[in-house]
Amino acid sequence: MNVNPYLFFQGQCEEALRFYAELLGGEILALLPYGPEGCQDMPEAKQDWIMHGCVKLDGTVLMGSDSPPDRYQAPTGLSVSLEVNDPGQAEKIFEALCSGGSVTMPMEETFWALRFGMATDRFGIPWMVNCPNPEAGCPE
Repeated sequence: MNVNPYLFFQGQCEEALRFYAELLGGEILALLPYGPEGCQDMPEAKQDWIMHGCVKLDGTVLMGSDSPPDRYQAPTGLSVSLEVNDPGQAEKIFEALCSGGSVTMPMEETFWALRFGMATDRFGIPWMVNCPNPEAGCPE
């Protein structure tokens, strides 16, 4: 069984998935636009929005789409958790996610992690970046 995040956007899905693929060393597997047959609820001017997109990331898949304008809901009550084993790499990824977004918790050392931070990126997606402390005994 796999559990994979599926993210919803307001016209920025392609930009976001390309950004995540580049930042996280992933590979874009699909960016399928709505097109004329994709969704009757999608206005004609937004037919190039993404109906389904998929990025392969080191053993997992990050998926997303652009919601029809009247159906979009901003994410609440969740974060995409990213596990990074190198503190320097965790810092780099966190800074990139914060650019144009907002910091919820600055990147710092915690009792369970060498580095941990929380942010909402410029696309409105909440993230937690965790670089575990092997001595803390927390599972990776």
